[in-house]
Amino acid sequence: MKNGSARVGAGMAMVSMLCVQLGLAVAVTLIDRIGIEGAAWLRLAWAGVLLLVLVRPHPAAFSRATFTACVLLGVVTAAVTLLFMAAVARIPLGTASALEFLGPLGVAVATGRGHRRYVWPALAAAGVVLLTEPWVGAVDPVGVLFALAAAACWAGYILLTRRVGDAVAGINGLAVSMAVAGIVATIVVGPAVLSRVTPELLLIGLGLAVLLPVVPFTLELLALRRLTTAAFGTLMSLEPAFALLVGLAVLHQVPGPAAALGICLVVTAGIGATRGGARTPEPVPVEVGR
Repeated sequence: MKNGSARVGAGMAMVSMLCVQLGLAVAVTLIDRIGIEGAAWLRLAWAGVLLLVLVRPHPAAFSRATFTACVLLGVVTAAVTLLFMAAVARIPLGTASALEFLGPLGVAVATGRGHRRYVWPALAAAGVVLLTEPWVGAVDPVGVLFALAAAACWAGYILLTRRVGDAVAGINGLAVSMAVAGIVATIVVGPAVLSRVTPELLLIGLGLAVLLPVVPFTLELLALRRLTTAAFGTLMSLEPAFALLVGLAVLHQVPGPAAALGICLVVTAGIGATRGGARTPEPVPVEVGR
């Protein structure tokens, strides 16, 4: 039963990663028109509006502590999105991805148990390095700092998502956190990009927000109710592999031998982490009627 729950959680995490990569592929088409930060802002702002309208979180679903956790999750969600975009504007995507993966890798090692806490994350880390080839291209120290800051925020995102998912019924917590993320992104980026927004861009952003981040963030919250944070953090190593496969299918970019080996390593690590990564079922709060 526990292994079945872990497999369901892993399936959710993988669908989430696929949606993220497809969403990023679509978002590339907006960069020339609204900029990297503008594309991120458009997704976050629409996601916050959509979830508030669809979920309509009830105040009774929150205590002061859980509401504070939701707000913090929203701030971290906006930060990891904007910081990573700032990083890839300055350093190669492979380098940024490898550095950002230090966040979930750190969570996997810190929250794991026994000797296996190092085995699967280490295997995943080796696979990510082969996939992203961070040694390719020049390195901008400011871009590296942005990527490392994004890694820290990603670690916080995983831990806070688990806490919110355990403490708040349904996806009420996600609705609040995404609304906060949209507000933070609007404050930080909005003034610089609002003049470039057109009705067409708003419609594209609405559709994109469903693909990224509404669907993947919802699936990640549900997955973390079934997986340990160590297993989830290791599974995140599959994201660069999904990026490579999407590039192969959509852009016909054929992976080299190192990338192919990297895929094998992260898939093996993901399977190993999932097999021992089921959580002991915990009572889930009862959904508040509306």
